[in-house]
Amino acid sequence: MDEETDGIQRNRPAARDVDATDRKILGVLVDDATISYADLGDRVGLSPPAAHERVKRLRRSGAIRSTAAIIDPKAVKKPLLAFVHIDTKGWGKTPELMAVSQYPEVEEIHSVAGDTCMLLKVRTEDTRALEGLLSRLYETPGVTSTRSYVVLSTYLERPVQPGITTEWPTPRHMAQPLY
Repeated sequence: MDEETDGIQRNRPAARDVDATDRKILGVLVDDATISYADLGDRVGLSPPAAHERVKRLRRSGAIRSTAAIIDPKAVKKPLLAFVHIDTKGWGKTPELMAVSQYPEVEEIHSVAGDTCMLLKVRTEDTRALEGLLSRLYETPGVTSTRSYVVLSTYLERPVQPGITTEWPTPRHMAQPLY
């Protein structure tokens, strides 16, 4: 929704940081976005109207971008999950490459740092469908190579989580000073 408007200032709510109560609300909604405001309020210690107002504020601020159903890939015959690394000549994000977003098998497209230019998360019916997608990628001007990583098992897959780790453990090799 943040599109260029040639200098015309838009009416937007004042930016507000997400507080601890907002994070609790977001955590509950990530688990079940269909929960009633009464149940949401009970879970986070607010009245139903207060919970509703908080959710409305989180939507207006953009902290909640949308509400969506999480579909079982097997139910829609897309059990094969793969990550495709794409190498390109020059800048990776071209209109031609971004055109692969028209395929519903392409779930995510990322420009990345490291040993590749672009990273795709794709779900297909089988390896033949994956091969078809890879063939389409090789027809894209500027694509020089791909590397595909087919997922054998998934142990954790979840949407963005509202929590923040406040303290990371010190790695063992750094626990004792050398001198």
